[in-house]
Amino acid sequence: MNLQGRNIAVTGATGFLGRYIVDVLLKRGAHVIGVVRNPDRVPELKQRGVELRKADLAERDRLAAGFAGADAVVSNAALFSVRRLASLNRRNWEDHQRINIQGTRNVFGAVADAQVKRVVHVSSVAVYAARSGARMDEDHPQLSEANRPNPITAYAISKALSEQLAWRLAGELGLELTTVRPCAIYGAFDPNFMAAIKWLLSLPVSVFPVMLHMPLVYAGDVAEAIALALEHPVASGKAYNTTGDDHPISDFLRAWKDAGGKAPWCTIPLPVPITQGFDHSRATHELGWRNRSYLEALRETVELERRAQS
Repeated sequence: MNLQGRNIAVTGATGFLGRYIVDVLLKRGAHVIGVVRNPDRVPELKQRGVELRKADLAERDRLAAGFAGADAVVSNAALFSVRRLASLNRRNWEDHQRINIQGTRNVFGAVADAQVKRVVHVSSVAVYAARSGARMDEDHPQLSEANRPNPITAYAISKALSEQLAWRLAGELGLELTTVRPCAIYGAFDPNFMAAIKWLLSLPVSVFPVMLHMPLVYAGDVAEAIALALEHPVASGKAYNTTGDDHPISDFLRAWKDAGGKAPWCTIPLPVPITQGFDHSRATHELGWRNRSYLEALRETVELERRAQS
């Protein structure tokens, strides 16, 4: 699909990743319809020509109205919060069920109601079960309803169940579906990973893990993968890992400092001998997708945040 002049609806368009998705689609000449809970959250989007339509993930009828006239839908909105990982109450899992699982059911029902056929669903590598040091590809076993949710696994299980539901509904409703599975995402305006990293690096003396090989992916690159999936017919019916390479986390710290980010004058190494990796060769070979280097991506991150503050 050539995106020039196409109507692409995006749920969660005012969120962290959503703003990057909007940016990539606008650069390709698409008309972007942001289907969001609060259209006034990011006034800049309307100024850039994004059409904002109000709908909550719980409102199938309003979602359908939001998707009306779209050539494709990017199902991006989901619940994720680092602070929720520390929540021990039952409502934590109920909220993940309501937003991530039931929200997916409503989105796909609304897509069918609006007579849209093409969907890209943003999932996560958190869906994979029994993780090990091996690089996991898209066929790796996933979590399921048999897994018991707890504060650490609530998000992962809900994302696994929501993606499995998305595939099932796509088959039942005759939709052309692609799922993308990013790892930990970083970039400008990130309220989760980058917020924690920036706090850690803002201290005069801080600890930082060494021997930790953890893949990180720039939000702009995930957004690029979504656009490529819409553009390439081969992506229909496929899932793609859209993940960074398993570089040492110390490389990220070095790139952050080189990009102009604030860093402690003294860093105490904390040994964390863990290696985690994912195989993203399918996205590379079929979509022509690539990861930007930490330095390139973090320079853009710093510049975007400086521009927003000026």
